[in-house]
Amino acid sequence: MVPLFLSEPNWDDEAGDNEATHLIISLLNQLGSVIWSLMISGGRSEARLWLCNAVSSLTSISPHQQREIFMKLLTSTPTRRGLASQLLQMVFEKRPRKAGSILANKSYLLEKFFQGNPKRIIQWFSNFGDGGELEHRKGAKALSQFAFVNRDICWEELEWKGKHGQSPAMVATKPYYFLDLEVQRTVENFLENVPEFWSSSEFAESLKDGEILFMDTKFFVELFIDLMYKEDLRALWDTISEFLKEESFSSLCHHLLISLEEGEFCIFLELLRRYINPRMEPKDFGNPSCVLEFILYKYGDSESFDKLLLLNAIINQRRQLLRLVHDEEYQDKQKQVKNIVSQMYKTSTNAYSLASILKECVKTKTREAIKLLGLYSWVIYYRLSEECQTLGTWESLFLSNGIRFRKSDKYSLLCYEGSLEENESEAVDRASIRRRKKKKSRKKRRRDFDDDDSYDNGFLDFDTSDSRLGLQSGGGSWLLSIDEFSTPWTNVDLPEHLSNHCLSTWMKWLVSKWSNVAYA
Repeated sequence: MVPLFLSEPNWDDEAGDNEATHLIISLLNQLGSVIWSLMISGGRSEARLWLCNAVSSLTSISPHQQREIFMKLLTSTPTRRGLASQLLQMVFEKRPRKAGSILANKSYLLEKFFQGNPKRIIQWFSNFGDGGELEHRKGAKALSQFAFVNRDICWEELEWKGKHGQSPAMVATKPYYFLDLEVQRTVENFLENVPEFWSSSEFAESLKDGEILFMDTKFFVELFIDLMYKEDLRALWDTISEFLKEESFSSLCHHLLISLEEGEFCIFLELLRRYINPRMEPKDFGNPSCVLEFILYKYGDSESFDKLLLLNAIINQRRQLLRLVHDEEYQDKQKQVKNIVSQMYKTSTNAYSLASILKECVKTKTREAIKLLGLYSWVIYYRLSEECQTLGTWESLFLSNGIRFRKSDKYSLLCYEGSLEENESEAVDRASIRRRKKKKSRKKRRRDFDDDDSYDNGFLDFDTSDSRLGLQSGGGSWLLSIDEFSTPWTNVDLPEHLSNHCLSTWMKWLVSKWSNVAYA
């Protein structure tokens, strides 16, 4: 059975096999090398994406801090155009009116947006109403309003369908006459002969809702980047600063970190470390976010970036790594992993094995210690995933590791006649329950089908053992004492939950021991 090492070691016990301890450490380092080669077999981008997703889960970064981090990235040299582009697209999508107001104050810049582009002209300026419920919209409204107000300078630039044009008085009484306007030729005339229109209040007003940004997002992103870095437009920087403070840290990370080059991502991590509390209490390690913060603080510099990618993967992407290990393309790596794990558990057969590792971790550097414990927790995950496949094996695992358990009462199939009460420290007598269930099932079949000889009673003797119902098939779940029976865990999720619990438990002991050594 898989030992989870959940009992704190006797730190004063000097017994043990130093040779075996060093062998286990050597095997863990070998395992780390094999996993790393698997991770980067298709490039480093996926490993970086895993880390981006993990960082986005941090909850301790305040709105003010997240704004500081991203603003420092945006204002550093060289210019982070990729980051700025991603950020502006977020602003356009989530705060279009903010961006539209900035564009309205620079409306004259849109002359070049429409020059030589009939498609854009038609799309923006052809939205005239029919005089009924539909009113002029977008650029059509701006064009009509400007034409009336400034008819002395621009009415002749209006091009009409048919033999003759329309007078201002006629169109004023019948606005739907604007439907007869030759929009493309009229706007082209305005581009050439009426520069006042492009800086007018009428045209600016049509831009304020930001709808125009979605006609060609790429164009406007480039335009706004120029406003940021060439014109240093204060209103735009203020809008960006406000957005970075209002948006959630998780959303910012998911959208922005993918745009960073590896060197830029390392700079981000170094900035992030300034706001991470390195003096966490051991009790905090029950929170996965706190474990990640501790790791980021220790590994968040450019020199240890590869180790951070590896450690994040074995802690936060255990399932993905296991899928990689089982991929047919990497059968040689699969054999290596299996062989290393097998050697480890031939060498370490009792609770001393981890105690000896922990004692070595106390003596070594923090980074190396975290890496060893992280790898050991992945070994736990690997063995649980491979070896615990039945209801009975999970029960044996809990009992052998001192974990009290219940079956979740949300799955009544496990309790055939009413809810099943059981002592928290005792396993269920499943054999007797199965016998009762089968006996009752036979009686019911005889009652229902005695008169129907066409049915094969052998076929109807359904197997209601745990291989068909409940936890074995993923239909049920466990409640465990390690989290105070607060969460139901299915067989699929148990390996990850238990390996996470092991790591957080070991980290608590290790950090407490470091603290005691420091104050001794």
